[in-house]
Amino acid sequence: MKRQKEKDMAEEKKEEKKIIIDEDWKKEAKKEKDVLAAQEAAEKEEKQERGPLPAGDFAALISILVTQALFALGLIKIEGQKDKEPDLELARYNIDMLETLEEKTKGNLNEAEKRVLEHTLGEVRMAYVKVVEQKKK
Repeated sequence: MKRQKEKDMAEEKKEEKKIIIDEDWKKEAKKEKDVLAAQEAAEKEEKQERGPLPAGDFAALISILVTQALFALGLIKIEGQKDKEPDLELARYNIDMLETLEEKTKGNLNEAEKRVLEHTLGEVRMAYVKVVEQKKK
């Protein structure tokens, strides 16, 4: 009788352990699911903050290169970020990329695209010269 009682108690303990393990697993799975849901919500919110992307056209390509050049020159700043020395080498690289684009597309651009590229390239070159002159002072 005593053996049977001990056997029953041992079985009850095994069952209790299974239930505890099973409950822990459920809690962990719920936590992971909640974390993933929070990450997805944050990513979705981040995408909405950005707004729609512009059309992928020639003007957008020029804009990307000009923006990089102006950022390298220190003429475009990120809010809350410390001022940095202009990176003339990086600015020159982006200007060179625009010049390459001008050379390689010669004769293949419509009049509006040609004017935008010429005007923008002239403006960014002038900005580069001004920053170099200020740096000399």
